[in-house]
Amino acid sequence: MRMRNKPWAAPELNACPFFVRGPERMAGKWQDWFPKKQPIHLELGCGKGWYIAGLAPKNPQVNYLGVDLKDVVLAPAKRIVEAAFAGAGRPVDNVGLTAYNVEQICNMLRPEDGVARICINFCNPWPRAKHNKRRLTHPRRLNDYKQFLQPGGELWFKTDDDGLFADTLEYIKESGFMLLRQTADLHANPGFFAQDAPTEHEKMFTEKGIPIKALAARWEPPVE
Repeated sequence: MRMRNKPWAAPELNACPFFVRGPERMAGKWQDWFPKKQPIHLELGCGKGWYIAGLAPKNPQVNYLGVDLKDVVLAPAKRIVEAAFAGAGRPVDNVGLTAYNVEQICNMLRPEDGVARICINFCNPWPRAKHNKRRLTHPRRLNDYKQFLQPGGELWFKTDDDGLFADTLEYIKESGFMLLRQTADLHANPGFFAQDAPTEHEKMFTEKGIPIKALAARWEPPVE
């Protein structure tokens, strides 16, 4: 879906203290950018920010970093995050947002950045075989994530798409991640994720009666 232009988006983000323009310069320095040095949970394709806004105010012991491609998406996310923290009576002190192409994610993160979890929620399923490599859970992407995900770090994934979910289960095995758990109906399994919040798409699919598929996997580097 093409997003409408928002002339206010870039100026508002540029003035936002928790938005980072040009995140490549932060590679290896994210722990110093956040007010507190603590584990980072990275959401790839954070959209309008509902997931981070639902989690960050309740979990001050975690730093959340949301990445999406365009200002037109991240500007509403900035406002939604601010509203969530205002409702909790807290300043926004454990959230970062940045605009970046996820296909180049390794250019903005390093092992020392302390990424303990990668969250991928309702990414484009790219159903045509010739486009599968663009999936955020494709093996070439999973191998990229290994370059900065901490040993023992986890990948959490949610989707409405049956084909993408089935293929992702195979991608996990192929890439050497350890599958921890999976479910074909997330909302029938309360507590599946220790920390969770619904996204905009999740609410939409649930209202349509489409079950949400989910998995958690862990990355443990092989012992040399």
